[in-house]
Amino acid sequence: MKDAFFKMSPLWKQNDFVFSVLFGILLVALSLAIYHFSYIYTSTSNVTYVNDIILDNIPVVNVNFIVNEGVWTFTFLILFFAFKNPEKIPFGLKSIALFIFIRSLFVSLTHLGPAPIHSFLDPQDWLTSIASGNDMFFSGHTGLPFLLALVFWDRVPARITSLLASIILGTSMLLGHLHYSIDVFAAFFITYSIFTLAKKIFAQDWNLAATKS
Repeated sequence: MKDAFFKMSPLWKQNDFVFSVLFGILLVALSLAIYHFSYIYTSTSNVTYVNDIILDNIPVVNVNFIVNEGVWTFTFLILFFAFKNPEKIPFGLKSIALFIFIRSLFVSLTHLGPAPIHSFLDPQDWLTSIASGNDMFFSGHTGLPFLLALVFWDRVPARITSLLASIILGTSMLLGHLHYSIDVFAAFFITYSIFTLAKKIFAQDWNLAATKS
C-alpha cells in the first residue's frame, strides 16, 4: 500500500494530470446524462421480442447474484487497479465516457424488448434501476469490462480480471436471457472499435496510459 501511495504522488502533484482526471469525470457524468435520455426513450418505446438461436435452446438460469454481486466485485477490483496504475485513469475515464455515449446512441436506434421469460434481477439494485430492460444492443455488461481489459492490457492482473469479468457477465446475460446473442458477441467488436477511436481522440492520455512502469 505504501508503494502505491509513492507511485501515485508524482502524478497527483501535476496540475495537468489532475485537470485531465477531472475532465474525464465530467465527460463520464455528461455521457451518463445522455444515457438517461436514451433510457427514458427506450422505456417508453413500443418494443417486441424476437427469436434467438441460442436463447431458444437453453433454459433460463437465475443469474441475479452473479450479475449484481459480480458487477460490484469487478468495480472494486478495477478501482484498486486504477489506484495502483494512476497513469491509466485519464484515458480510462474518457474511454468509458465514449463507450457510454456510443452505447446510448445504439440502444436508441435498436428497439427490441427483452425475452418474455428471463432471470430475476433485484429491482432494488441501482444497476437494475438505471436500465429500462429495452437497452439491448449492445451488452454493456460484456463490453465495458472488455474495454477496461484493453485499457489495462499491459498490466496482466488487471487484464485477466477484466477479461474474466467480460466473459462471466456476458455468459450470464445469455443464461439469464437478459440479452440476445448478437448483443453479447457484437459487444467485443464494437468495444474494440470504441477503444481504437478513443486512442485517436484522446491521444495524449493514451500515451500516458501506455507508459511502462
